[in-house]
Amino acid sequence: MKSCIAKESEQRIIETAWEARKLSYVPYSGFAVGAGLLAGNGRIFSGCNVENASFGATNCAERTAIFKAVSEGCREFQAIAVAGGRAGEAPDDFCPPCGICLQVMTEFCPPEFPVYLVKSKDEVKRMELKELLPMSFENLKK
Repeated sequence: MKSCIAKESEQRIIETAWEARKLSYVPYSGFAVGAGLLAGNGRIFSGCNVENASFGATNCAERTAIFKAVSEGCREFQAIAVAGGRAGEAPDDFCPPCGICLQVMTEFCPPEFPVYLVKSKDEVKRMELKELLPMSFENLKK
């Protein structure tokens, strides 16, 4: 089953990811990531990565957006867009979410959940969560 979202919503989360990337706090890696998350109710949440000298305390853009949404009562999501690359530069490749972020998505989203990887505003790759994390801990929730 392919999940479909309106082209306008798709463009809005792509733009949100692109803009959120500018807010990243990345003094250690210099790798800025932004995310735009479309909630089930149509709200869009942004997220950026926030690093810490204690790397375990670092939080990714995708989880920032999801945690913001959950903390505001949203637990159903339609799609997410992710843009990442060297801070201050245009991305030179697509930036998929890390395994931890993918597992967090699995907690709230179906396997067909659309994940838009943004290389530029004109270069976007649409994938499904199950393609990016084919062997999730999904069965542990049951």
